[in-house]
Amino acid sequence: MLHLTSEEWVAIELSLRVAFWATAAALPAGIALAFLLARKQFWGKAVLDGLIHLPLVLPPVVTGYMLLLTMGRRGPVGAFLAEHFGIVFSFRWTGAALACAVMGFPLLVRAIRLSIEAADVKLEQAASTLGANPVGVFFTVTLPLALPGILAGIVLCFAKALGEFGATITFVSNIPGETQTISAAIYTYTQVPGGDAAALRLTVIAVVVALAALVVSEWFARRAGARLHGT
Repeated sequence: MLHLTSEEWVAIELSLRVAFWATAAALPAGIALAFLLARKQFWGKAVLDGLIHLPLVLPPVVTGYMLLLTMGRRGPVGAFLAEHFGIVFSFRWTGAALACAVMGFPLLVRAIRLSIEAADVKLEQAASTLGANPVGVFFTVTLPLALPGILAGIVLCFAKALGEFGATITFVSNIPGETQTISAAIYTYTQVPGGDAAALRLTVIAVVVALAALVVSEWFARRAGARLHGT
């Protein structure tokens, strides 16, 4: 039961690699947009917030199909990147990372935004009165105060990317060793005779990782609450 085959290890390694790069790619834009939504007022803010959270309410296959239309080899963005920079996402593990980044992005932004909103604005104002420029205030005051939320968002995004299936399989298919993540491997094993044991092993691993991510995320959220209330 606990013995994993080489194919299963490959799926696990690929899932971890995809989840890592998906989270790393989403983090800079996630912090920037979370700060924008938390601290700024502008026309169209509700629309931007809705677009960011759209992957949470859309069927994942719709998100994957939209990525295929735009980032595929024949899509406007995908064709441009392939022709001018040699960057191809469709049917590659990098495309799986892109799909996972899109699906995990709303969770990342929401966690960071809530943490920034909970930070004391007076501390930022005090830093400004002492001569710090806006960039300095952001990196020396805002980010440290929002760190628990940033870490929680990273964990949630990573866990979402690790378990993503619908958008990934629609955009990059289910290619063993290239795009077959844990979720895709479980789906494959349930479709073949004698694959129940392998599917169960990967399911246990997926449950353990997801549960650990939720526990860690909750711990960071409690740390953020304790810091906010000065306890």
